[in-house]
Amino acid sequence: MKKLKKATILSLVCILVALATGCSNGSADGKTHLTFQIWDVYQRDGMQAVCDAYTAQHPDVVVEVQVTSWNEYWTKLEAAAISNQMPDIFWMHTNEILKYADYGKIADLTDLYDEVGQPGFFQEHFSEISLSNVQGSDGRYYGVPKDKDTVGLVYNKEMFDAAKVPYPDETWTWDDLCDASQKIYDATGKYGYMAYGDDQLGYWNFVYQNGGCILSEDNITGGFDQQATIDAMRFYMDLQKNDWCPDQNYFAETAPGTAFFSEQGAMFFEGNWNILQEMNNYPNMQGKWDVAVLPKCPTPANGDGRATISNGLCYATSPTGKNYEIVKDLLRFMGSEEGQRVQGESGAAIPAYIGLEDTWVGVFDQFDYKLNVSCFTDMFEYGVQSVNNKYRPTWKTQVSDNLLKIYSGQQSFEDGMKAMQDAINNAALED
Repeated sequence: MKKLKKATILSLVCILVALATGCSNGSADGKTHLTFQIWDVYQRDGMQAVCDAYTAQHPDVVVEVQVTSWNEYWTKLEAAAISNQMPDIFWMHTNEILKYADYGKIADLTDLYDEVGQPGFFQEHFSEISLSNVQGSDGRYYGVPKDKDTVGLVYNKEMFDAAKVPYPDETWTWDDLCDASQKIYDATGKYGYMAYGDDQLGYWNFVYQNGGCILSEDNITGGFDQQATIDAMRFYMDLQKNDWCPDQNYFAETAPGTAFFSEQGAMFFEGNWNILQEMNNYPNMQGKWDVAVLPKCPTPANGDGRATISNGLCYATSPTGKNYEIVKDLLRFMGSEEGQRVQGESGAAIPAYIGLEDTWVGVFDQFDYKLNVSCFTDMFEYGVQSVNNKYRPTWKTQVSDNLLKIYSGQQSFEDGMKAMQDAINNAALED
């Protein structure tokens, strides 16, 4: 009896140990189980398809894709990093990569392909923006580029027809955007372009179209003291003074996308990463809307007036994972043409791999109504890397807060610009 109890207790201990150590260890089936954490439920199937393509070639490896919400994701990942219990593979965002890289919590993958006789793989197959998105403060690569994106103009065709306004195209400028907005408002009583106080999906695009910048060339000091930036910011923020544009109080309760798909507004800026789910979520709107490239600045202080903010995620891992070598092999697959193709054809996102952009575009062939989604890939030609530096976690909230103070009239435009400039500059000084 005692021997049986001891054996039972020993078995229970083994089970508990296996449960406690989770999927990072080998299991009773003799396979290596890996965890892969992401924050977008709409990409789960696509990410699982990539993993399944790998395990089809490596049947001794099983990968479980786990999804949490955006906010919960970063809370859990930070806790896991502190306790050295990070998932085997996880998404990394440009907002956070510098912090995790600088603290040594994500692996340096610069030599990932060199190790298997493929030197120069990163430079050959990924754009400068994609590679910049995975770099740490030291310039080395701390992730494998996953996807890339741009921002486009979404518009309601029925409202344009009602106002007898031609649809947006590549010739459109800021003037056309405003003119169409006024005519649509006059004809329908609906909002025109909905200019909300967002950065990537809002004013950043206007600033760079005018030849301004949010961060100066040193990537440390702010650009809110530059005339091109000031002029673009004034133009963008003054849009809400028109009857055809909601104010920021409206957006505090109703997102532009929600307003658009409830047919309360005619135009808003949207990232390509949301387009597929919007096609699926709003079948009643099929045939009523389309997308176009962003309107350009008609008289830019610098450049040709075209710009769209371009960002991209990457796949990352911990340098101390128990299955580090297996994970690196999986990461190589995720960055390969095959792995990136699977991602694109699943509709999860536009692959970061150069030349596979049309795999994502082709996903929309499943719909009877065709959107001009190729406009998103056309804009890579003049994409501008999403604004980021190691101090962004400190200054981002302050910049946003001051922006809202200008909108609400709590401070003047001039004081607000200075406050945003100071927020960026002081963040570096306080480091």
